[in-house]
Amino acid sequence: MSNPLVRRGLEQGIQAGRSQPPTPSAQELDQMYRMPAAQPRIPQSERVMTYDDVLMKTAACFGVLLVGALVGWFVPVLALPAALVALVLGLVNAFKKEPSPGLILAYAAIEGVFLGGISGIFEASFPGIVVQAVLATLCVFGLMFALFKFKVIRMSARFTKFLMLAVGGYAIFSIVNFFFAMFTGSGGARSVEITLFGITMPLGVVIGIVAVVLASFTLVADFQMIEQGVQHRIPERYSWTCAFSLMVTLVWLYIEILRLLSYFRND
Repeated sequence: MSNPLVRRGLEQGIQAGRSQPPTPSAQELDQMYRMPAAQPRIPQSERVMTYDDVLMKTAACFGVLLVGALVGWFVPVLALPAALVALVLGLVNAFKKEPSPGLILAYAAIEGVFLGGISGIFEASFPGIVVQAVLATLCVFGLMFALFKFKVIRMSARFTKFLMLAVGGYAIFSIVNFFFAMFTGSGGARSVEITLFGITMPLGVVIGIVAVVLASFTLVADFQMIEQGVQHRIPERYSWTCAFSLMVTLVWLYIEILRLLSYFRND
């Protein structure tokens, strides 16, 4: 679940970025150009984040996640314990002031085991649903990125606060509903039948649509967070935080789409 706590880490990065040396003037750049070629390497702590840094860290996270997903796919019994461990690691990473690459990659591996296990279970019940969910997730990602890239959508401070509250509330609901369903053996609130406009459907359909919308806007918040991080020249290490945030959002979006598709396949 994303991402109110993750933004907190980027704010720390922005503050750190403001302490970086200012951009050199044209005269200073000319002096630097005339200096001898052999110069000491810039310390890692002084490097600023770039889009390439975020891209590479995100690719690394998803590479590890896919390896874990293969394990979960073939050993689906690991899905439940992996979900619990991933929840703990996710909260630890979200609350940490400084990003920890090791913990983020560990989260990716464990989350991958859960993702592979749950995907295998859904695929066994609804053949072809995993491919549909992956394609739908990629389409939503591409659409939201295009809308952000061409400045069709931008997050105001007020809407960002609303989104953070909405996502936080949904996260609490999901955790409570998960444990309620696990200990009662029922489907939880999602399985309750409701009637809208004369159509009877599980409440999970409505919840799923709301969750997909929230996850989609959270993607925009992630893109904007990365853009602001690069503009504020935050330290390179925070590219791990951006990668973690993107991964969490995309995994959440995929799971919600997977679950939503299953309701329609049931019919």
